[in-house]
Amino acid sequence: MEKDFISSAFFSDNERYADIINGIGCNGIPFVKGEDLQEADTKLLFGRHRRSVRKRKKKTAKYRDLMRKTAFGMNFAMIGIENQEEIDYALVLRIMCYDAGEYERQAAEIRRQIRRNSSGLSSGEYLYGFKKDSRLFPTTTFVLYYGEEEWDGARDLYGLLDFSGIPKDLREKISNYQIHIIEVRRLKDTNMFQTDVKQVFDFIRFSKDKQKLRELLDQDEAYQMLDEDAYDMVAAYVGEEEVMFKRKEKYKEGGKVNMCQGLREWLADERMEERAEAIVELLSEYGPISEDLKGIIMKEKNKETLSTWLKLAARVNSVKEFEQKIAEAKSYTF
Repeated sequence: MEKDFISSAFFSDNERYADIINGIGCNGIPFVKGEDLQEADTKLLFGRHRRSVRKRKKKTAKYRDLMRKTAFGMNFAMIGIENQEEIDYALVLRIMCYDAGEYERQAAEIRRQIRRNSSGLSSGEYLYGFKKDSRLFPTTTFVLYYGEEEWDGARDLYGLLDFSGIPKDLREKISNYQIHIIEVRRLKDTNMFQTDVKQVFDFIRFSKDKQKLRELLDQDEAYQMLDEDAYDMVAAYVGEEEVMFKRKEKYKEGGKVNMCQGLREWLADERMEERAEAIVELLSEYGPISEDLKGIIMKEKNKETLSTWLKLAARVNSVKEFEQKIAEAKSYTF
């Protein structure tokens, strides 16, 4: 499955979306619930004039990942989520265009309403389709970055501008634009989240620390019955999609997945692989290792056998001696 599709499907759930708004946008304070969110159009149209005045304006469409119209008391805010795995050094421009496009979409709707009811308008209000007291809903976007590399791109418009030689007074008159990047793998804490966003983010951020993953599975009962789309998110971003998607079918029941069982098996396989790699590394100090021998070692899944071979690899004086010892024990031929 495509990661963008999986992440968008996961956050299409309004309770999770509200969790991101509260956890990231409101410092963990539960201002909104899933019922306060309305799905909004992710398609944005950008106008472009052609040189000939006889031809109509041509519009190009851009699509953002997710957008929700969110109620805050009697007012609303438009809050987007963008899922990002690679570093985009021009991301500030893209997000700025998305947010500006959303403001323009709101303004276009106001213009349509004013055109339908133009009574009592000043000439300027009628001409531009915007009244003195017209207001737009505040708009922002949270970028969820899942990449392993630390984000070293710009986080605001100033980070993309070359100000060399520009007078300070003029520079201060050039508007900046900040974007909000959440580096999931570098979150120091996830206690601000109240849904399974916490379990998903925890597993992704500790995906390279097998001991920490085992502790998560032992300490957090929520992993025992995780929603299928939450399991899919974990599988997509820990780097073992194919293996974990196969395990899902084994432990899936009624739209839930016993993640503990599936992931414990995956961690056990990872541990076996690490042990096999350690054997190969030890033997390589004695000289070249045949592909046949390497294949036998890497395919072995018995924990006791690998433990025995690891001790043996540390005691023998050559690759040939190791081959002879395991051939005697398991009737291998080289």
